[in-house]
Amino acid sequence: MNDTDTPAPLTVADVSRQAGEVLDRVEQAVVGKRDALTLVLTAVLARGHVLLEDYPGLGKTLAARSFAQTLGLEFTRAQFTPDLLPSDLTGSFVFDQRTSEFAFRPGPLFTGLLLADEINRTPPKTQSALLEAMQEHQVTVEGQTFSLPQPFHVLATANPVEYEGTYPLPEAQLDRFLMRVTFGYPSPEEEWDVLRRRVGRRQEDQHLEAVTDAEGLARMQTAVETVPVEDDISRYCVELAAATRRHRAVLVGASPRGSLALMLTARAYAVVHGRDYLTPEDVKAVAHAVLDHRISIKPELWMSDTGGASVVSAVLGQVPVPGARTGASTVDDEQG
Repeated sequence: MNDTDTPAPLTVADVSRQAGEVLDRVEQAVVGKRDALTLVLTAVLARGHVLLEDYPGLGKTLAARSFAQTLGLEFTRAQFTPDLLPSDLTGSFVFDQRTSEFAFRPGPLFTGLLLADEINRTPPKTQSALLEAMQEHQVTVEGQTFSLPQPFHVLATANPVEYEGTYPLPEAQLDRFLMRVTFGYPSPEEEWDVLRRRVGRRQEDQHLEAVTDAEGLARMQTAVETVPVEDDISRYCVELAAATRRHRAVLVGASPRGSLALMLTARAYAVVHGRDYLTPEDVKAVAHAVLDHRISIKPELWMSDTGGASVVSAVLGQVPVPGARTGASTVDDEQG
C-alpha cells in the first residue's frame, strides 16, 4: 500500500494517546472536570451526541468549543429560542438574482460540532429538525435531502432549574442522545484555579491547539470499531437495560437502543484508557451517563427521591457481574 494514498490504520494505543492529549488540552480551559470530559470524548469516539444538563456558568459552552478546537472540527453555535424555526438550523433556499434560480444556503447544522445551546427552549417542530440531523445525518428542506458532513456531532445544553417558557424534550429525542453528562460545581480550589488562569492569560477568550482534524477523528472512530466485544459483556449490557424495565418504580425503561449505547460507549471508554478489550467496570463507568435519561419514572413517584439515577444504581447492584477473561471481579454479584 502506498502511504501517500491511504494513511495507516490507527491502533488502540494511537487512539488512547491522542485521546489523552485532547483531554489534557481541554482541561486547560475546563478546570477539574476530567471524568465528565472523558465521558463526552467517549461519546464522540462512539459516534454519538451528548446532552450537557447542568446549571448556568459551569463550563458547558466552553467545553463544547474546547472539544471542537482540539479535535480540529468546524464549530457552530445555535442559540435555541422560542421563535427559532427549523430553517434557522437546516438552512433554506434563497433566490439568486444573478442566476435567476433558487440556491440552497446551508444552516448551522452543516458543521463538524454543533453546540445546541438551551435546546429545551425551542418548540418541538424545531427540535424535530435537529432530531433528523442527529439520527439520519441529513436534513430535508422543501422536499430535498442534503447529507451532513462527517464526522457530525451535537453537544446540546439544557438548564435543569428553569422551566418557564421551555419545551421539555420528549423521551424519543432524549433517547437519541448517547449520553447525558453533568459537570457539577467545582471545588473551592478548582474555582480559584479558574480565576488564577483568567488573570494569567489577560484576555477572556482562549484558543486550544488542535490534536487532530475531522479526518483524524474519523480514523480514531474507525479504530474503536475494530475492538471486539466478548459475549458475556454484551449480554451484561442487555441484562442491565432489561432490568431497568422490570424495576417497580419504572414506567418505561431503557430500550434496546440503550443496551446498544451501553456497549458502544463502554468500548470507546476502554479504548480511551488504552485497552483493546472490555471489562464490566467499563460498562459500570458509563452506565449512569448512558441509562439515567432513558428511564421514565411512574407519575406517582415524581415527588419522591426516586429517579433514573437511583434505578440504575439499583440494577447495577442487582444484575450479576460476568467473570471476564481479564479476571474482572464478581464481588458485586453478592452485593445486590
